[in-house]
Amino acid sequence: MRDMVMELVRAFLVGGAICALVQILLDRTKMMPGRVMVTLVVTGNVLGWLGLYEPFLKWAGAGAGVPLLGFGNTLWKGVAKAVGEEGAMGIFKGGLTAASAGIAAALVFGYLGALVFKPKMKE
Repeated sequence: MRDMVMELVRAFLVGGAICALVQILLDRTKMMPGRVMVTLVVTGNVLGWLGLYEPFLKWAGAGAGVPLLGFGNTLWKGVAKAVGEEGAMGIFKGGLTAASAGIAAALVFGYLGALVFKPKMKE
């Protein structure tokens, strides 16, 4: 029980620290949110390529796996696996294959949320 609580606390603190750093980046630079999001995905991808993200992910749990850094790492793992199995063609389809469930869920739940909450355009 104590281990589970510590795992939850660690995930909360790591996820919160990542979000806080991103908020500081948004507040202190002139980067637009889209560029910050792309920076996070690319950073997760590069950290995965360097072999640094997996040990961090095992230690931090969902706190590191859920943010966009984790999405970038998932893309990297998919590309690496597909290149190993299919060669150069894996570069194009590996990331999408690995992340397809998360992408599909985001689309479906985003659509359902739009149906339920009736979004409005900003004026």
